[in-house]
Amino acid sequence: MKPLRCPVVELRQYTLRPGQRDVLIDLFDREFVEPQEAMGMTVLGQFRDLDAPDRFVWLRGFDDMPSRAEALERFYGGPVWQAHRDRANATMADSDDVLLLRPASARGGFPVPAAARRAPGEPAAWPPSSPPPLVLATIWYGHGPFDTAFVEFFEQRVRPVLAETGGEPLAYLRSEHAPNTFPALPVRTDEEVFVWFARFAGEGYIDDHLNRLRRSERWREGVLPTLSKRWARAPQRLRLAPTERSMLR
Repeated sequence: MKPLRCPVVELRQYTLRPGQRDVLIDLFDREFVEPQEAMGMTVLGQFRDLDAPDRFVWLRGFDDMPSRAEALERFYGGPVWQAHRDRANATMADSDDVLLLRPASARGGFPVPAAARRAPGEPAAWPPSSPPPLVLATIWYGHGPFDTAFVEFFEQRVRPVLAETGGEPLAYLRSEHAPNTFPALPVRTDEEVFVWFARFAGEGYIDDHLNRLRRSERWREGVLPTLSKRWARAPQRLRLAPTERSMLR
């Protein structure tokens, strides 16, 4: 599948004030998606974290670091953000948990979506009796850089096992260490990460994938020993429910 052109990606995890997540999502989906994209960004996806009721997670992409600076300056200095920033900021306890990423290889970027993003207020694509799709984001924290050799290991050894256990990666990215071109928005610069994303039809499918992965002999003997040597700490898994207007779903 053809990847989107987003050589720079932000993975943004916001901790919100209690009870404010749906307030922010309603505002974000209604007011902030198209205006950001009009400035040259791509809003890849926005999500509720199933395991943290006050966490909002979203992804946005850029063509490169210089255009990131220009796009963010235009948006955050423009009329849409000025009109709604007080209401948005009032929902947030912390918005500084941001990883700056880039596709790990030419095949690692997010795929072009199969369908257009729904308009505000448009009904969900799935029937009420069916659960919405979910996205699993897995973050590996490394002792050192996830270099070209690791990416080859991931593509040749890790990805096939993930696929055969039901977790075919949609995209896989690693740390982008270019200087932050928009210092008004902090990013985490002191960690080496490798992040992969997969889509599932519901929570049970994620559980099934993780159980099959744990039981897989190829995973336990051919993959996990090498991965464990790379990890600086335990991986982080984010079980993410796309909002009604998320492009990634």
